[in-house]
Amino acid sequence: MSALSFIKERLTGIVTTTDNGGSTGRIRQQQGGIAWGDLRNCLNQIIIEPSTASALFEYRFSGNGELAGHNLGNLMLKALENMHVRPLDGVNLIRDLLHVKSHLIPMSETPVHLAASLGAGSSIVGEVGIDNLTEAPQSLFLVPLVQATPEAVQAISQADVIIFGPGSFLTSIMPPLLLADIATAIRLSSAKKIFIDNLGTELGAAAELSLEHRIEWIHHTVGAAVIDGVITPIRKNSGFNAVPVGDLGNVKILEKRLNADDISYRHDRTLLAKAIDEMLEELERT
Repeated sequence: MSALSFIKERLTGIVTTTDNGGSTGRIRQQQGGIAWGDLRNCLNQIIIEPSTASALFEYRFSGNGELAGHNLGNLMLKALENMHVRPLDGVNLIRDLLHVKSHLIPMSETPVHLAASLGAGSSIVGEVGIDNLTEAPQSLFLVPLVQATPEAVQAISQADVIIFGPGSFLTSIMPPLLLADIATAIRLSSAKKIFIDNLGTELGAAAELSLEHRIEWIHHTVGAAVIDGVITPIRKNSGFNAVPVGDLGNVKILEKRLNADDISYRHDRTLLAKAIDEMLEELERT
């Protein structure tokens, strides 16, 4: 989202709400509610004008005691939830406070956890446990099965472009796709759909999933081969790969240098924005 924040109100992020680790996990364990951590992080990443308010929102308590490790932004969002403010309205209040123009929508406004089927009838519940798996699960599901935020479904239906990633594949990209209304909206959408690959190999179970396998996971979950293009770091030659990768068929593959100069595993905003633009131009020609 930070790479595309220049389009302001035209940009909408649909954010996973299943985190159960860190400050978010402690809040959920003690207070219940949805997971605010990913929404808070997305808000912080798309702030265009840093201010005292944005520094306050991102402030993390140090030292010892009950507040140690908590992020003030998480506590602010949780306080709004406890005041019976609708989660989406709470996000919009913070957006106004931070002068953020782009939209952020929680995938669901009902508390939910991510779970994984491991085979032989066993399963595990919670993002932290899934991140710690050494082998890829057979499938993912939500506990309980909740409704998608209506505005998220509407945003997908009205989108010109839908982008998947980058991010933790199993625990950030996949959860919204497990909601039936979101999967249906993606399947029925005529928007161009682009998958952005991570720059490095993920730790944990996702490390076992090749690019081809991850696209297959998305297609299986959504119920159709929806991905039109993939933007990935250079593997062979810079530019569009004319040779189909694995079983991806006619999916366009764009290999580009995308990493920031200072941190090799982080996307450079300008390079990524240019790659997205290049991919869209190629998809318009075909």
